[in-house]
Amino acid sequence: MHVLAVVNQKGGVGKTTTSVNLAASLAAMQRRVLLIDLDAQGNATMGVGIDKATLEQSAFDVLIEDQSIATAMTGTAIKNLNLLGANADLTGLELTLSERAGREGLLRRALSEFEPSADIVLIDCPPALNLLTLNALVAATGLLIPMQCEYYALEGLTALLETKARVNESLNPSLEISGILRTMVDMRNSLTRDVTAQLQDYFGEKVFRTMIPRNVRLAEAPSHGVPALDYDPQSVGAKAYLALAGELARRLDDPIQMTVSGPSGAGLDDSEGSPDNVTNE
Repeated sequence: MHVLAVVNQKGGVGKTTTSVNLAASLAAMQRRVLLIDLDAQGNATMGVGIDKATLEQSAFDVLIEDQSIATAMTGTAIKNLNLLGANADLTGLELTLSERAGREGLLRRALSEFEPSADIVLIDCPPALNLLTLNALVAATGLLIPMQCEYYALEGLTALLETKARVNESLNPSLEISGILRTMVDMRNSLTRDVTAQLQDYFGEKVFRTMIPRNVRLAEAPSHGVPALDYDPQSVGAKAYLALAGELARRLDDPIQMTVSGPSGAGLDDSEGSPDNVTNE
């Protein structure tokens, strides 16, 4: 079971958009996916059509009440996709756990009892290095790092790499970077090209070839409580996340050669950087 933390300490880089749409795309490829929402705002929960206000059990019950993931998770309208949701209950988690021994490993222990009920687990992390994010880093086998191609995003990436190094030292020595994803891309922007070059020079093949364009459909889909693949399967954004799902599966040495329950077609990659490919639809 692959456990990927979708993480960046900088907000507004597309973590939740990536978590929801990648989870839906992998599920469309017949993979059993568990999406874990660790953000008290519950945006990933709402993004797959679950009302966070009516959750009977959530990530809070797993981390605080020692409930099993199998009991606390809920199904979604998306075949092959289950959710461990989140709501405002998570807000006070750090205070609640302040005296609890081993509090940074709670999610890892819960996931160890969950195998092999999912092929891929995606964890949507909050935009801060707090106890929830630390639980995700300790539980994860890999990091999926969404980032915009701008100067401040590079600074945030440096801070995240320092955090990863500290986690490797004591809590999760096997934690790796599974990939760096460029989001909200417009290749007409010279800064985008410059940051892309820096990322490729430093990280090489860790940078996904697939890029996620700025796309109105991706922004609209959450208000309807569905991923872009259900909202507008022919949109550039939906196709890009399908392409990312295929690329990620190959990286995980688990090639997907099955019929996709959605649109076919490649997403944006480095060879498809013309303005037409990133125009909002």
